[in-house]
Amino acid sequence: MTAMRVGVIDYGVGNLRSVANAVLEIGAEPCISSDAAELSGCQRLILPGVGAFGEGMRALRATGLDHLVRDAAGSGTPLLGICLGMQILVESSTEFGEWDGLAILPGQVEKLEDPQAQGTQRLPNVGWLPLSRPAGSNSLDELFAGIEVDARFYFIHSFAVAGNSASAVATAHYGNREFAAVIARENVIGTQFHPEKSGPAGLRLLRNFLS
Repeated sequence: MTAMRVGVIDYGVGNLRSVANAVLEIGAEPCISSDAAELSGCQRLILPGVGAFGEGMRALRATGLDHLVRDAAGSGTPLLGICLGMQILVESSTEFGEWDGLAILPGQVEKLEDPQAQGTQRLPNVGWLPLSRPAGSNSLDELFAGIEVDARFYFIHSFAVAGNSASAVATAHYGNREFAAVIARENVIGTQFHPEKSGPAGLRLLRNFLS
């Protein structure tokens, strides 16, 4: 049986190899590429990314891969954005200026600050956090299938989408500040955490995304 081909979008930003290794570990075939034609032939797409929003958007547009991502979202191809890759999917960011995102999902990226922390918490937010999902929500049950309710995922970031964003399907907390841990609509999903670095729970989430 032929393994599912998963395109890992290479636009010069992010640790592509760790994502590819995780895809390989769960039995799929990773395809790291900056070639839109090659990526278009994949059954799933992952948009990874680390660093600043403006840098990521410039790199994505410079390679022309912003069109690929928009086309994939519009055509129904399952698309997963990770960390900066998730943030790029929303409308805008205030990270070191004002930046337009791809506006595939609603939301704005803002600095992750807890006004009640009074200097006791520092950025970036680094560590393992549990997720919360709205009471009574069955949105994306398939994505969380087989994952314990108290499972923790690995975060490292200083900016985030607000937890009350229309696209948020799971949230986490930095002190008293709630932020979007997972955003989604139809075939497009974004995780602020790194599933490829989140142990068994992260690998299960990736496997669920592929299935």
